[in-house]
Amino acid sequence: MATSRSVLGDSQQIGRAVSLIGLGARLQVLESETELSYERLLRLYKEVAGKSPSKGQLPFSTDWFLTWQPNIHASLFQNIHTYLSKTSDLEPVDVLIKAYQLYTEQISSCDIEPQLSITRAWRLVRFMENNMLTMTRCSRCGGHFVTEPYENAKHFICGLCVPPARAGKGAAAGGIHLQ
Repeated sequence: MATSRSVLGDSQQIGRAVSLIGLGARLQVLESETELSYERLLRLYKEVAGKSPSKGQLPFSTDWFLTWQPNIHASLFQNIHTYLSKTSDLEPVDVLIKAYQLYTEQISSCDIEPQLSITRAWRLVRFMENNMLTMTRCSRCGGHFVTEPYENAKHFICGLCVPPARAGKGAAAGGIHLQ
């Protein structure tokens, strides 16, 4: 027995895919987050982006999210994502899209380049869901930051409260200036 597809459902799936492509998502993210076929996603990607999608493996290591500057960006995104997940009736993929849009708006308002791509944000959400990463409260400022699950929460101090020695030194490389 063949299942009938809804035109409205297809439209929503295409809209989500277009949003993700517009944010720079890789094809693997689109395949995971929509019900559209690979061939259809490929055609849609080429039409929206004007080029073929990037090839290669997606980043998989949790380590990237734990280094100083990426951790600040990942933590900002994850706090937004968590808030939206708890307070809205959006589908998970729509929470990802909205959280990423809010993250980039916040970063842009500070004249800082986003460190987190939509693909890395998607991967971060998966790591959090699978308990490969977690959020830990800073014992100084009270903010919540992305950490390894076995971080000692009682003594955790974030990278904003105690930045690394060379933090902020490389403005040309995207460093921030601490005052």
